[in-house]
Amino acid sequence: MIFQKLIWAGLAVAVVVGSVETGVQRLQAAPLILAAEVYEEQKAEAPAPADVLTASAHAEAAAHEHEHEHEHGGAPEWEPANGAERIGWTWVANVLHAFSMALLVFAVMGVWVYQRGAKLASLPLACLVAAAGGISFNLWPSLGLHAEVPGMEAAPLHARQLWWVLAMGSATLACAVLGFGRGAWRWIAAAALLALPFVVGAPELEGDALAGYSPEAHAALEQLGKQFIWATSWVAASFWVTMGVASGLAFQRWVRPSVLAVAKGVDASEVNAVKAAR
Repeated sequence: MIFQKLIWAGLAVAVVVGSVETGVQRLQAAPLILAAEVYEEQKAEAPAPADVLTASAHAEAAAHEHEHEHEHGGAPEWEPANGAERIGWTWVANVLHAFSMALLVFAVMGVWVYQRGAKLASLPLACLVAAAGGISFNLWPSLGLHAEVPGMEAAPLHARQLWWVLAMGSATLACAVLGFGRGAWRWIAAAALLALPFVVGAPELEGDALAGYSPEAHAALEQLGKQFIWATSWVAASFWVTMGVASGLAFQRWVRPSVLAVAKGVDASEVNAVKAAR
C-alpha cells in the first residue's frame, strides 16, 4: 500500500515540477542554446599535423563508410525537430527526472519521519531535503564545473564525470551528516566533506575554450556563456523550490500517515490526528 502511494505521489510531483522546469528552460536557457548553436556552426577546426599526414587515409575510410551505409540503407540518427516536438520530448525528460528526484526526496523524508516521528511538519521537512538536493546535485558541482553553451571546449569528459561524482557525493554525505548526525562533530565532518572535492581540484581545460572562432563569434559566445550560467542556475533553483513545495504537500497528503503507521514507537492517537488533519 505504501509503495503504491509513493509511486502515485511521485508521479503527481513529477508532472508539476517537470512542467515548471520546462517552462523556465524555455524562458531562460533555450534562447541562449539556440543562439550558441548558430555560432557553433561557424567554428573553424584547424587540423593537427598527424591529421594532415593521414588525410588521404581518412578520406578513403570515410568514402568506404559512406558506401557501406548506402548499401545497407543507413540513415542519420533521429532527433526531435525544433518547436513543439522538441518541447514535448524535453517535458517528458524533465518529468522522468523529477520523478526520480521526488522518490529520492520521499525516501529521505520517510527515513526522517520513521526515526523521529512527527517532530517536523512535512512542508518544512521537504524544503530542507530539497535544499540539500539542490546543494548536492547542482550548486556544489557547479562551483567547479560551470554550465557551458554549445560549442565551448571543456576538460576531458571522463575527468569531469569523476569530479562531478566526487563533488555530488561529498555534498550529499555532508548534508546527511548534518541532518541525521548528533553532536558537534558533525559540523567538522561536514566541512571536511564539502572541502574535499576542491582540495582534489576540478579538471581544467588547457587553452582557450573558444579557440577556432572569429573574434566576433568569440566575444558573442563568451557573453552567452556568462548568461547561460545564470540561466541554468535559475532553472535549477526553480526545480528544487518547486520540488520542495510539491513534495511537502504530496507527502503530507498520501505518504506521511502510512509511514507513521508503520514507524516503531508512534502512538495510534498521533496517527489518527494526522489522518484527521487531511
